[in-house]
Amino acid sequence: MELPRIVENSPWARLARLKLKAGSVAMVLGSSIHLSGATREQFLSDPYWVAHEMEHIRQFQQYGRLGFLWRYLLDWAKHGYYNIPFEVQAREAGERDAVLYAAGRPLPGPEQRHPTPKGS
Repeated sequence: MELPRIVENSPWARLARLKLKAGSVAMVLGSSIHLSGATREQFLSDPYWVAHEMEHIRQFQQYGRLGFLWRYLLDWAKHGYYNIPFEVQAREAGERDAVLYAAGRPLPGPEQRHPTPKGS
């Protein structure tokens, strides 16, 4: 499965990382995955994280750039970051689809996985 473009040291992801008070963040903008506080290698070593972000790419494709961003921001204001429906779906996809991105390697244990920001 081909991965989208990955942007390291993204200023957009840095803003999200600061807002979420997280050590590292991946975020999707269109069909690109933007990273802050993590390298491409660190991101790709966690198939749960990759599957999570790939679900956001699917959501972007389904709702379009403006439709996705509008719903995401409204739901953040309404439910808080952790309970945004798009985030709930992405966490579920991460659990369900991680094996698709593991490249034949064993799935990492909980201590090796990227922590989900709780945000506000």
